[in-house]
Amino acid sequence: MRLRVVLEPSEEGGGYTVYVPSLPGCISEGDTREEALENIREAIELYLEVVEDDLVCSETAEQVEIAV
Repeated sequence: MRLRVVLEPSEEGGGYTVYVPSLPGCISEGDTREEALENIREAIELYLEVVEDDLVCSETAEQVEIAV
């Protein structure tokens, strides 16, 4: 999966802030560009992780996995 991220220099104390426009609330930061990008990768993985307890399905529902 490929996602566009926005990487901005932080105004306070240096470092970078990075967010994913297509994933509301998915934001991270880092002291360096590389650290910020690694942190947002982890944030994206956590954001997209399915929590089984959050799935509410009827008995007739079908779950299908698709690649995006």
